[in-house]
Amino acid sequence: MAFENPFEGKEIWFGVGSQDLYGEEALRQVAIHSAEMVDYLNNTGKIPAKIVLKPTLKSSDGVKEFMVEASANPNVIGVITWCHTFSPAKMWIRGLEVLTKPLLQLATQHHKEIPWETIDMDFMNLNQAAHGDREFGYIVSRLGIPRKIVVGHYTDPEVAEKVGTWARACAGWDASNNMKVMRWGDNMRNVAVTEGDKTEAERVFGASINTWAVNELVAAYDAVKDDQVKEIIEDYKAKYDVDPALLDSKYDSLFIAAKEEAAMVNMMRANGCTAGVDNFEDLGALPQLPGVGPQRFPSEYGWGFSAEGDWKTAVLVRIGAVMGYGLEGGASLMEDYSYNFTEGNELDMGSHMLEVSPAIGTIAKPKLEIHPLGIGGKADPVRLVFSGAPKKDAVVVSMADERERFRLLMDVVDVVEPQGSLKELPCARAVWKPQPSLKTAVQCWITAGGSHHTCMTTSVGREAWEDFARIAGVELAVIDENTTARQFEKELELSEMYHRLNNRH
Repeated sequence: MAFENPFEGKEIWFGVGSQDLYGEEALRQVAIHSAEMVDYLNNTGKIPAKIVLKPTLKSSDGVKEFMVEASANPNVIGVITWCHTFSPAKMWIRGLEVLTKPLLQLATQHHKEIPWETIDMDFMNLNQAAHGDREFGYIVSRLGIPRKIVVGHYTDPEVAEKVGTWARACAGWDASNNMKVMRWGDNMRNVAVTEGDKTEAERVFGASINTWAVNELVAAYDAVKDDQVKEIIEDYKAKYDVDPALLDSKYDSLFIAAKEEAAMVNMMRANGCTAGVDNFEDLGALPQLPGVGPQRFPSEYGWGFSAEGDWKTAVLVRIGAVMGYGLEGGASLMEDYSYNFTEGNELDMGSHMLEVSPAIGTIAKPKLEIHPLGIGGKADPVRLVFSGAPKKDAVVVSMADERERFRLLMDVVDVVEPQGSLKELPCARAVWKPQPSLKTAVQCWITAGGSHHTCMTTSVGREAWEDFARIAGVELAVIDENTTARQFEKELELSEMYHRLNNRH
């Protein structure tokens, strides 16, 4: 039960542009300055992957070799470029066109202030990033290559923060392209938005989505050893407030829940999967609809999970979990359930039957309880019950299949404490204030065809998902504090036209 560090062994390569025109001494200074800058950024503690400085890029062949090696190395999740001097952009063309890793253009320089009294032409020749970055920026834009642009002195804390956020998006993209999704059963009958083109998803996101028969899960359940079940139960007791009945008269139910978790985990690991999804309509001989096990997928294993066959949200939860690794909060399946329309106190409450994960943060220690559940037709399932902890500028993100493309939709939300005990509600939940308001957010969400299932992330927010969407080349519609329904509808129309004409995939 360990969320493996997705940044372990991963690198971001730093390529510095120059040219032989400036001579050996200038190039020696370029190398020294570049090393100082990379060391500084690595030591900020804000960038979760190691930045690796490569030899200064001075020719077309050198640039292409750098880009080919970066693209072929599975440990490289992104490339940062910066031009210390002027670096003629035609020499970058062949390399940029073979680059398959995410790109960040850092518009910075070694010196922070202009040395007003001593600046001379030697200094100007060496330190002309303002010149070189524009030349490089031109060719990247001309080639139509998406990249993140970060501007500022490398010692500015905001620069490291933005590079770090982009690095997290790179890790999310790496996770997406190496993801296998295990579906136990198919989509919930007659539901539209949770359907989608799995072949296209693999082409666009790299995620391989396949189905395993529930009978295989039942066989895995039967094969679980008691020692593994007892180990999981001990973990429950250490992390949650376990209902005493589950340790006494209802112990068999607890044992079944832990055994189902073990079976799911064993199957996932045996097949190299990092996201899973089930369907209450297809449970075979399973004794319970899995509850606490799937709730722990994001928090304990770093895996994505969704319900009712919704593999798209499971993919998002895995990506969100990876991007937020090491930060407070996490990612979880969420579903809009009920509004609070009290004037001046408009709220949205999200939940799900069983599967919302404590990864998003909880107000109090989660309670492990057993309650009846009419859906699924199985024995009473064991589940974690809690309320999500307050968090400003969290996000809910959905993915919808728009026939010729996928659309990501995001609303920035402020998670708040429930305004009552919710003592009669036997499931995990979160309450939030959507930005800019409940009415506008809901209108825009419906206009965009957003799903009722979302991935809530409380670890990373808007910028990480924007970076991810840019890397993936997919549409992302954003609802935030500045959104108006009229403008949002117009932006959707323009975005739809753009992505139909400029489909990178």
